[in-house]
This record gives sequence, structure tokens and C-alpha cells, in this order.
Amino acid sequence: DKAPLSKSLLLVPSAISILLTLLFQHYQKFFVYNLQAVKEDFQIWRLVCGRIICLDLKDTFCSSLLIYNFRIFERRYGSRKFSSFLLGTWMLSALFDLLLVEITQYVFGITINSLPSGFLGPVFALFVPFYSSIPRVQVTQVLGHFSITNKSLVYILGLQLLTSGSYIWILALSGLISGICYSSSILKVHRILCVPRWVAKIFSWTLEPVFSSAEPTNEVRVGMGATVDIQRQQRMELLDRQIMMSQVAQMRRQRQQQGGMINWNRLFPPLRHRHNANYQDHPSEQGIPPPTEVSEEQVARLMEMGFSRGDALEALRASNNDLNVATNFLLQH
Repeated sequence: DKAPLSKSLLLVPSAISILLTLLFQHYQKFFVYNLQAVKEDFQIWRLVCGRIICLDLKDTFCSSLLIYNFRIFERRYGSRKFSSFLLGTWMLSALFDLLLVEITQYVFGITINSLPSGFLGPVFALFVPFYSSIPRVQVTQVLGHFSITNKSLVYILGLQLLTSGSYIWILALSGLISGICYSSSILKVHRILCVPRWVAKIFSWTLEPVFSSAEPTNEVRVGMGATVDIQRQQRMELLDRQIMMSQVAQMRRQRQQQGGMINWNRLFPPLRHRHNANYQDHPSEQGIPPPTEVSEEQVARLMEMGFSRGDALEALRASNNDLNVATNFLLQH
């Protein structure tokens, strides 16, 4: 839901990779990432064909799982910003691939004629925002010392993909460097390598209806966790949701009877709910702490995600300037 680009990257390259492996092996030569042919024969088209489709099904499987887990960024940033990130890192990683191959040959004397094929550079580049912006939540512990978090599986998949080929570390390094360069506010690469609005509109009119999905209903059952700790956490979250929904229903009934508005500050004491545009709150001045100063940079980042300035200010003040908490709160309410 709300991630049509991730869905297309998950389905189309995987289907083509399976067809090339099972039925059309004689066409695989056109998708080989041959750097020698690029440098000596000027076959520039291999920089495109060789960096889109994986010829190894193991790489296809791991990269597809990573794209599935990274779909959260398309939901946060929108399809246009997400596609701009993928396009920018894809172009930068092609340059860094050539540079790293030349450095490896100059320093170690190792001649590398070809690299693993596939959309691997942008996949490794997505680890940069994943590491910096996704909060780390502990799920359980192994042997009482090793923590298992909500991010552990993604890192394990990345490690599996990293060890699947002999020279795939070059693609991983170039992807990470390109992700850092694109995300850096100093270099301003995101202003140059971006998808134009008219291109995004064309794809939204043509391809988004094909790959868009309906929003999941609340009646869908959540699968049971694999461990006792995960099951306990799921039951606690389900109980919290039920209590919250019962409180919302009760407050709505009271509002219908009294004609008043819901006091969201009572319902959600840790975070203040975003105010309705037609509702003006007049709190008493006694006992209210001074408002927290909010960073304009964080407000701008939330506004880039599509939230209004008022909602961003309220969420940041309520979360004590914690950008991750404010983002999660705005996405859920």
C-alpha cells in the first residue's frame, strides 16, 4: 500500500531474471555487467542493461527482500522523492564502480573485467537512510547478551547479498558511498539528480494504476510471532489498540451528547494530537510549561514529507524534538 514503485521493482526485475534463467539463457549475454566491453568497445549500453537485471537468482531473491523492507521510504518520502533517490544513487554508483575497479587494479594489481549484474547499487545505498532514520527497537535477546532488533533481519539480508559474489563488495561500497553523497546536505546532489515533476506525473498516470494496491483493512489477522517475546509484544500492542479504540468511541459518544470536542491531550498524554483547523484550543495559563524550541531544519524535513507546518511544530514539541518519534506519530495519526 502506497508503494507502487517498490512493488514494480519487486515484480518486474524478478520476473525478467527468472525468465532469463529458465527460458531465455541465450539473451543473458546482453545483461552482463562487462566493464571491459564498456571501456574498450565503448558499449555504454551495458551500464544500463547490466545494472538493472540480476542474472543470479540468489541475488534476485535477496535484493527483492531488501526492496520489500525498504518500501517504508517510499511511504515516507513519496514516490517521486524515492525514485529520485534511486535514480541518483544508480547514476552515482555507476561512476564509483569504474573508479573502484581502477583503484583496485592500480593498488592491488587485480584486473576486474565484469561485476555482478543487477539493481544492486541503489539497494545498498538504501542502507544509509535505513541506518540513520529508522529507530532501533529491541525485539528479543539471544543467549542473554545479543540483542535482536527490528533491523537485524535487514542487516542479515544485506550481509547475505554481500557474500554472494566475489566482487560484489565493489557494488556494495559504491552503493554506500553514493547513498552518503546523495543524502549529504553539503553536496546538494539531490537537487541535481532528481526526477522532474512532469516525468513523475506521466508515470503516476500510466504505471501507478497498474502497481498500486488497496489499503489493507483492519480485519486482516496478524501472524503469530515466532518467539514468546514477540507474541507477548503483539498481544500488548493489540490490547493497546483495543483500549485506544474504546476510548475514542467513548469520547465520540460524549461529544455527541455534550456537543464538545475531544480532548486529545487526555487521550494521548505522551504526544499531543494534531489540531483540527476549525478547532482553537484555549488552555489555561496556570501550570503550563514553556513551549519547547523546535529546530527549523527538522520542521523543514517534516514538511518535505508532506505534513503541514502546524502539524510538524506540534509533533516536534510534543516529542521533545525527536524527529523519528514525531515522524512515526504523524504517520499513524
